[in-house]
Amino acid sequence: MVQIMGFIFWLLLIPFCIGLLPAKFISEDKRNIITIFLAGYLLMWAVFEVITIPAVIWIQYDNFIFVLKWFMAAAILLAAAGIIIRYLDWKKTEGTRTWLGLTNQTFFGLKTETKVEWLLFLALVGFQLYMAVTMTSFDGDDAYYVVESLMAQQSNAMYKNLPYTGRSSSLDLRHALAVFPIWVAFVAVKANLHATITSHVVMPLLLIPFSYMIYYEIAKVLFNSKFSSNPESNLALNKENIPVFMIIMAMFQLFGNVSIYTNETFFLTRTWQGKSVTANVVIPAMFLLILWLFTGEKEKRGKNAGLWIMLVCLNMTAGVCSSLAVFLIAILLGAMAVCLMVVERDWKIPLKLGLTCIPNLIYVMLYLGLAV
Repeated sequence: MVQIMGFIFWLLLIPFCIGLLPAKFISEDKRNIITIFLAGYLLMWAVFEVITIPAVIWIQYDNFIFVLKWFMAAAILLAAAGIIIRYLDWKKTEGTRTWLGLTNQTFFGLKTETKVEWLLFLALVGFQLYMAVTMTSFDGDDAYYVVESLMAQQSNAMYKNLPYTGRSSSLDLRHALAVFPIWVAFVAVKANLHATITSHVVMPLLLIPFSYMIYYEIAKVLFNSKFSSNPESNLALNKENIPVFMIIMAMFQLFGNVSIYTNETFFLTRTWQGKSVTANVVIPAMFLLILWLFTGEKEKRGKNAGLWIMLVCLNMTAGVCSSLAVFLIAILLGAMAVCLMVVERDWKIPLKLGLTCIPNLIYVMLYLGLAV
């Protein structure tokens, strides 16, 4: 029970409360519980990167203890600030519930065929979660990433020992700046559970539904006529197509194991690895943020400062997950910037998206500086 409460606190309550901060600056049509969780995790991972990477590089002994203390303090302070901001906003709006995107539409108000489609999708996700936990997969990368989490938990040292042998070694620059295994170790310590169990059991139960939540928000944009520049076009489809889209995505995940390198393979068999989080959380979240920022008529897009904050945090999260992801996200954003500049006829778009990549540039400069 203590472990369960620990996971609820650090994986649900804290990220949600942190997400209330950027959610304050997001328009109501995009603000809901899923958006708040996404904003919370991106901001939380960004803060974790800022605290952990300096500790890895410049603190010689017991650097994980430094992370445990300072990240816990930072996360709790951010969560408290989110609660305070939400309370003040609640006082201004006289207790309205629409701030969280709650509506009167329920599952029971849907058409029968739509209910069946949603139940089928939930069954597919439930099957994936069951198989991911009970038939957990072990591969060669576990000998590094999971052991790195375990060594941080047991020895209070990050990237100071070679996971394959346990002997002391120099800083492994290839992996040392991608600190996602250390975040897993942090969660394991705070929940008082073995890092291996946290990786193979808890992380799939969190990250698989989290990925589908992002796809759900993407579907809401794609199948909502109010976000279309031409609501009468065939592209402005009915919201009842959303469960069909989700079923298709679930089927892709189930049958995407055409090689060991596909994101679907990583999604279900290496869920706890930073590479998997990059492919199945960070990249879909990037597409979602771009859709939110640039879909629909300009004058109807609402306030989006919170979305730009999330995009900056997403670039930082890419560095948490994988060093290569820093380059990949920057390249994708660059390609999107060029396309959007032509479509929107706005030369400032590449500049705006380029500014969000400043953390990527700092990351690369640090990487190259350490490599020299």
